[in-house]
Amino acid sequence: MGNSTPVTARPIQIQAGEISLEGELAIPKGGASGLVIFAHGSGSSRLSPRNRLVAETLNGVGMATLLFDLLTPEEWEVDQQTRHLRFNIELLAERLIATLDWVKQQPELQNLRIGLFGASTGAAAALIAAAERPTLIKTVVSRGGRPDLAGEALPRVTAPTLLIVGGYDAPVVKLNQEAIQSLQATQPLQAEYCIEIVPGATHLFEEPGKLEEVARLAGEWFQQHLSPSLS
Repeated sequence: MGNSTPVTARPIQIQAGEISLEGELAIPKGGASGLVIFAHGSGSSRLSPRNRLVAETLNGVGMATLLFDLLTPEEWEVDQQTRHLRFNIELLAERLIATLDWVKQQPELQNLRIGLFGASTGAAAALIAAAERPTLIKTVVSRGGRPDLAGEALPRVTAPTLLIVGGYDAPVVKLNQEAIQSLQATQPLQAEYCIEIVPGATHLFEEPGKLEEVARLAGEWFQQHLSPSLS
């Protein structure tokens, strides 16, 4: 799915405590109707081709996007060997929350409503961040996510949440269905939690047209929940 909307994209450095994280901020030239911050999955980075396809689709419908690395280059090298940091959900959530704090200090972004897009373990970090910043995060979308890894933060998520999973990804479908049930049981009836199961898709949505379907679903959801008219 192409992006016909001109965007201005630039590399950024996000200060998260004592470390700096690399990112890329893209803003439609005609102005953005919202900002979507991506939290990538295990073993991935801001260069994830799957997240970049979704980001380009969101840019095409007027959303600004921020893709960034949850780990420093040195940490990423270590994680390629140990695979430990990618499952340190508390660390990933802390990095995402620090990025949210950075965003609120940027004049060009301060007035934009913020949504989170999390993939795999990044979805757990996104849900924790939404629980910790309930007035800031307006909505969350998860792709093939592990909401169970959000732990005790999950029942505290009040933002409208869309969980997208592949129909052939049976274990993750079950985890996401249980997460929706948990959210619906602990939050007011007016809260909005949905699950979309994409038929014929596996965990990474590598089948023809399946990732584009994820992008379409995410685009419609973010347009619905980040519209300036909702401010």
